[in-house]
Amino acid sequence: MEPTDMTAVELVSAFSSGELSPVEVTRAVLDRIAAHDREINSFCLVDEEKALDQARRSEERWRTGYSKGLLDGVPISIKDVFLTDGWPTLRGSQAIDENQDWNVDSPVAARLREDGMVLVGKTTTPEIAWKAVTDSALYGVTTNPADTTKTAGGSSGGSAAAVAAGFGPCSVGTDGGGSIRIPASFCGVVGFKPTHGRIPIFPASPFGPLAHAGPITRTVEDAALLTDILALPDPRDPTALAPPLTTFRGGLNREVVGMDVAYSKTLGYVDVDPEVGEIVDRAVRVLDEAGLRVTAADPGFTDPLEAFENLWAAGAATMLKTFPEGTRDKVDPGLGRVWAHGDRLGAVEYLEARAVAAAVGITMGSFHQKYNVLITPTMPIPAFEAGHDVPPGSSLTSWPQWTPFTYPFNLTQQPAISIPVGTTSAGLPVGLQIVGPRHSDDLLLAVARFAEYALS
Repeated sequence: MEPTDMTAVELVSAFSSGELSPVEVTRAVLDRIAAHDREINSFCLVDEEKALDQARRSEERWRTGYSKGLLDGVPISIKDVFLTDGWPTLRGSQAIDENQDWNVDSPVAARLREDGMVLVGKTTTPEIAWKAVTDSALYGVTTNPADTTKTAGGSSGGSAAAVAAGFGPCSVGTDGGGSIRIPASFCGVVGFKPTHGRIPIFPASPFGPLAHAGPITRTVEDAALLTDILALPDPRDPTALAPPLTTFRGGLNREVVGMDVAYSKTLGYVDVDPEVGEIVDRAVRVLDEAGLRVTAADPGFTDPLEAFENLWAAGAATMLKTFPEGTRDKVDPGLGRVWAHGDRLGAVEYLEARAVAAAVGITMGSFHQKYNVLITPTMPIPAFEAGHDVPPGSSLTSWPQWTPFTYPFNLTQQPAISIPVGTTSAGLPVGLQIVGPRHSDDLLLAVARFAEYALS
């Protein structure tokens, strides 16, 4: 097997046995990026010199029988919204000055360094990660490795595309309305959004209660391991949860057979592409036959689209007001419209939107008294043509309108994961979403691992 096709767990095993070295693997990843990323555009920054230096230090640790962490020496990328010491964090925006000191690590970057992982570079994002596709005037359009005429999704599209293309087995993205799960579904990889606060964030996201950080990987086991690394505490995030008492990887093999699982194909209000629906239906039948007790059931809430869009717009406007004068004329036109909408909102409207989020959360809390987890399609459609904010030819006007399965669970702050479950006749990946109660990240990962194996 080529090193670029191996999972993080497989690479660590190969480092331990001496079969491979971190330098060999890092060189293979860098060579693959150089050969293939021009068409995909998943990276906005690749630092070969620093990556190889980190790999050499990791190689020395493995050679002397001492590994620094769980994934020491494994190449990883990081979305260009996380502050990373020594690299600019431009967030896809022409309004951010590159010529300043970049000497702070976000909690995510700090935990990866402490573990000994090899930071290869930063992945593309739309401007301030505002939408569910990945393109910007600064970075250009990021495409889907499964079909480079299609979008990778977003806003963590660069990270998902990089993992799918073999540019490292894992990456870290953010998810404020589906931004990890959407591109994971479109690109055919695993994308995990933990419970809000499980992974510390600094600086605080302008999208506040909606914002999560999480892993994008090829397997659920890699996602669990990466979460073990990222979930360590950081004093700079006052909303962060207490450190976990057990490891997420350690809980992957817990018994899940016989658990009560709800399957909602539409959440009661979503139009699903027939081929996507059939692929997810087929996967759910397999899971039921494998031992999960699957029942068709909708959670019972109505579409909270307006509340989500108001919270999203308020966050975007708050952040953009801190940018230099004249920024409004430079930003993505779609982002400019969101900014204007956020400017018009008042405190009462914001609090009304938060009340809707709370009501959906209460509904889901009650729902999970009966059902351990909820399964839905991750996306109602497969990936569409790259370079468009909404599917061409549709009557849709905003990105949340075509992501109805993801943003409700940012409002509720629940953990949710997307795993690949098949491809359309055109070869486009389809994802299945599993949602668990708040603080049930370990249970959710165990169910996802069971599903991954049952469907393989």
